Amino acid sequence: MRVSFIGLGVMGYPMAGYLSKSGHDVVVYNRTTARAGQWCGEFDGTSASTPVEAARGADIVFVCVGNDDDVREVILGEHGAMPGMSAGSIIVDHTTASAKLARELHGAATEKSIGFLDAPLSGGQAGAENGQLTIMVGGDEDVFERTMPVMDCYANAITLIGPAGHGQMAKMVNQICIAGIVQGLAEGLHFAKRSGLDAAKVIEAISKGAAQSWQMENRWQTMINDEFDFGFAVDWMRKDLAITLEEAQQNGARLEMTELVDRFYAEVQELGGKRWDTSSLIARLEN
Repeated sequence: MRVSFIGLGVMGYPMAGYLSKSGHDVVVYNRTTARAGQWCGEFDGTSASTPVEAARGADIVFVCVGNDDDVREVILGEHGAMPGMSAGSIIVDHTTASAKLARELHGAATEKSIGFLDAPLSGGQAGAENGQLTIMVGGDEDVFERTMPVMDCYANAITLIGPAGHGQMAKMVNQICIAGIVQGLAEGLHFAKRSGLDAAKVIEAISKGAAQSWQMENRWQTMINDEFDFGFAVDWMRKDLAITLEEAQQNGARLEMTELVDRFYAEVQELGGKRWDTSSLIARLEN
């Protein structure tokens, strides 16, 4: 297939690489042109100077940018992708954005006989680099079936949740759960340290039981060592939680713990941890 990838951040860069290595004809666009040039030096493919140029003639256009405004700009803006796309082509938005935007873009695409999927990701930078992402998808089933084999090159799980917007809402559930787990782990490790316990032995014991989690397995050591200069940034998590809390205001969900942890992340930002990994919640307890 001829595919385009718009947005070569820490996630998009390796994902576009997997598309190239899978044999697709890839055209990339990135706001910072040097980043696109670097990608073209590493993988087979070409770069375009605008999203519309990248999208012209593509079977599928993948987007992975920062927030709602960025998505609108690269898809619907003056030089956005959609005006360059043909009937029957597909847009896949991998950005973590609002469900409202997903429904808006689905409607705009449908008017032009273009398919649209909202397909946010879980797995972080490591998942993207290892081709092991989890993808939650919202959209029409026929569009999903056509697109899934292409996304499969950088994913280990792809699930159609429901119609447009449902992929984004599933990602919100993901972030709600992570926020609570990380806060619980932070408090547990903080308690262990203050009690003079051997944290390694405690984790060895409890990680075999009901307390086990991905966060525990992958973050406990760096948390007790105050190492946070990696991973999914606090700024990004707060962006995601803001979207989630706004959606909750619309559907009436009570997210008391999520609101509390969001405030804790604001405290981490004040400590200088805007780009620290989300596991840095322990830093506000230790400080």
